[in-house]
Amino acid sequence: MTEGWLAEVRLKPIGFVKHRYSDEEVKNSLSGVDAVIELLPEYSEGLKGLEGFSHIIIIAYLHKVSEEQRKVLQVKPRGLARRLGAPLDTFPTVGVFATCSLHRPNPIAITIAKLVKTEKNKLYVENIDLYNQTPVLDIKPYTPNRCIEGATVPKWIQNLSSAESQKLPNHRIDMC
Repeated sequence: MTEGWLAEVRLKPIGFVKHRYSDEEVKNSLSGVDAVIELLPEYSEGLKGLEGFSHIIIIAYLHKVSEEQRKVLQVKPRGLARRLGAPLDTFPTVGVFATCSLHRPNPIAITIAKLVKTEKNKLYVENIDLYNQTPVLDIKPYTPNRCIEGATVPKWIQNLSSAESQKLPNHRIDMC
């Protein structure tokens, strides 16, 4: 049993993703879409020093995940299959924590986007895979020390054909 403050965690958005793309366009994009992350005015001072970083890490709340979808614990990696154009039946059923599935107990997203420019309380980004109006919980700079050398992936990802893995720009199968 969890006690005290661990029983529930409450987070407040610092801003929202804004762009012109439909959910389907974002979902089917191989390399993400361009967008603006608009911070709430009270957080704009927190952007000082962020200019000059080429990429940022965005932590977001997946606001479109239903209560029923939060109960799902095993999935086939549909997004990966769709992006690769590979039949879903070639992928095993795995736990949600082994995938980037939106369906998960705590619908939190972590994504890396190219930072094009900062302007007041707005971050102009490319290669983002978040829906329009997604609440942003935090932003961190992407730094080279975050790339883990020698990282490995399970056999079900290693077994993707090289032709399929070539379809994953910015998401290299061999990691860094």
